[in-house]
Amino acid sequence: MEWKSIVSAVAPWIGTALGGPLGGMAVSAIADAFGLPDKTEAALKQALSGATPEQMLALKKADSEFAVRMQELGFQNVQALEKIAADDRASARTMQMTTSSRIPGALAILITVGFFGILLGMMSGMLKTSENQALLIMLGALGAAWGAVVNFYYGSSSDSQNKTRMLAQGSGAR
Repeated sequence: MEWKSIVSAVAPWIGTALGGPLGGMAVSAIADAFGLPDKTEAALKQALSGATPEQMLALKKADSEFAVRMQELGFQNVQALEKIAADDRASARTMQMTTSSRIPGALAILITVGFFGILLGMMSGMLKTSENQALLIMLGALGAAWGAVVNFYYGSSSDSQNKTRMLAQGSGAR
């Protein structure tokens, strides 16, 4: 199970915020709940893989506090945060359609080649992770970036759920 799915299951407010422009606040909330000085996705992934029940309870408490903060900022429910994330992706796609820039495509190719190249190098034994901790950090960063590339070009499960909900509302189904 991906670490973001674990967060979404335990802490829905924080999990939803991870996918949008409030992702930095969400990462910070998770790191604080786990007592991590390093507020990176790689550190969170590692912490979640060996989380204790007490840490998961701290994450749940952090989600409640995060929900209060988000409501103070005007987000009344998780769907409002999902809308921001979906609007953010839609805005990026619209910008790409209007500008026809080659940069997103080039970055997508570089990220994909980098991610799978490092992964292949590690699996074949050409790159030794025991000698280079930075390699694991780079793999984590490229893995997260590759997930963003896939979401940009193909959408995400959140987008799919919103589409299904809108179609159901439009057809009169409840």
